[in-house]
Amino acid sequence: MRILSALVIGMIFGIGIAISGMANPAKVLNFFDIAGSWDPSLIFVMGGALITTAIGYRIVFGARSTPIFEGAFVVPGNKIIDRRLVAGSATFGIGWGISGFCPGGAIPALGLGYSETFIFIAAMIGGMLLARGIDTAVFKTAKA
Repeated sequence: MRILSALVIGMIFGIGIAISGMANPAKVLNFFDIAGSWDPSLIFVMGGALITTAIGYRIVFGARSTPIFEGAFVVPGNKIIDRRLVAGSATFGIGWGISGFCPGGAIPALGLGYSETFIFIAAMIGGMLLARGIDTAVFKTAKA
């Protein structure tokens, strides 16, 4: 049942990403091009996602003490804004601005079959592995 629910939720997310245009890198890049061919429509997508999430969190956390298919809710406990968080956020934003893809939009876009999407996913995985290696090396050195 857990796998089925994850599949259904993932499909709903993917359909939403495709309908909203977030799987289209040109639309995303036009959103970032404020001085040129700016397309503000993604503001409504992001605003709708924030409103839906806020309402969903209030309903789910208010109605249940544990999730249906897990033993406990997994909510980040770290509220510290540090170098790692800022560097990761900046890297994410720069990558999104350069490519027009974020991981949430790129995964459903794989179904469209464009070579750029596969290149982005490969680069994203490579970047994740590189970041993990750098993070491990830096923090092993700092702890030693």
